[in-house]
Amino acid sequence: MKERLQRLRVRMAEEGLDALLVGSPVEDIFKTYGANRRYLSGFTGSVGWLLVGQEVAFIAVDFRYYEQAQKEAPHFVLFPAKGQIGDWWADLVQEAGLAGKRIGYEPQGMTVATLEAIQKAVAAMPSHQRPQLVPAPPLVEEMRAIKDPEELAAIERAVALADEAFTAVACRIEPGWTETQVAWEIEKYARERGAEGLAFPTIVAAGEWAALPHAQPRPRPIREGEPIVIDMGVRVDGYCSDLTRTIVLGRPDGRLQQIYDIVLTAQLTAEELVQPGMTGEEAHMLAHRVIAEAGYGERFGHGLGHGVGLLVHEAPRLAPRSQDVLRPGMVVTIEPGIYIPGWGGVRIEDTVVVEDGKVRVLSKAPKVLQI
Repeated sequence: MKERLQRLRVRMAEEGLDALLVGSPVEDIFKTYGANRRYLSGFTGSVGWLLVGQEVAFIAVDFRYYEQAQKEAPHFVLFPAKGQIGDWWADLVQEAGLAGKRIGYEPQGMTVATLEAIQKAVAAMPSHQRPQLVPAPPLVEEMRAIKDPEELAAIERAVALADEAFTAVACRIEPGWTETQVAWEIEKYARERGAEGLAFPTIVAAGEWAALPHAQPRPRPIREGEPIVIDMGVRVDGYCSDLTRTIVLGRPDGRLQQIYDIVLTAQLTAEELVQPGMTGEEAHMLAHRVIAEAGYGERFGHGLGHGVGLLVHEAPRLAPRSQDVLRPGMVVTIEPGIYIPGWGGVRIEDTVVVEDGKVRVLSKAPKVLQI
């Protein structure tokens, strides 16, 4: 954590910031909002603020988290936060020696109401003590995009467990199982084998429902011959995995087999050709061109992929108009798909890590249509 703080301080200095305020817009009960806070401090509680200066860093938490913060974030000075942020902001600024200094805040990590409360507290301070509050660029998100060896190892454990859960459940599915039953069996298997939880609610979409990229499972029985899209991920040691496979019970008809083969070709092409130095748009087009040449370009309407880490969706983006540059150490998904309303869809997704000259595929679950 100390090394991360030092890297952040370098970037803060480049941006002309004396300090950076890091929190989350809401209580992070489901581990989806406080990733920056956890990345910098190790603190896993649901509520709290970091104030990182050039010489010292504070963690402001309420009574529930005093002991936890001291254990998980030993490089931070504990600041007891009593009441709402507007009640104690001026005291924190004074204790941190930031009176009159330039403090950045994360626009994505703060609500309008919180910002207004801080501004009101600042306005009540003597004029010579008031810090200048400025929106900061996504400094921590940029750091998180490049995984260190410990982060990559955690992601690999999450990927391996997702592979195992999918493989174990997919081979048991029978006609008559419902989508919700499949989703529950996947979650149950993963949790019984060490998952902290799901990276996101499991998607199971059969038949025409598979045309919805983010469909929610229904209590509807699965039938033979229809596409079944299963999109799932688990969280291990705080880090996520993301995996999608499309399967069919029984024999697929010619149309399903044809569309599956197109998507698989697009996915394998991207995995073979994506390399560091590409933009997210260039990576996306590797797969999009394959699907477009097959006549389904308009049916691939989402991006090729996204970063994976403490959150299942983070930087970089592999998508049209994305100028994010792929660099070694980034972990991303490669997940092309074709979606046809009234019929269904096919998506195939792996988690990969960008290395020198190429990507390495982490996901090992079989890419076999027919079960």
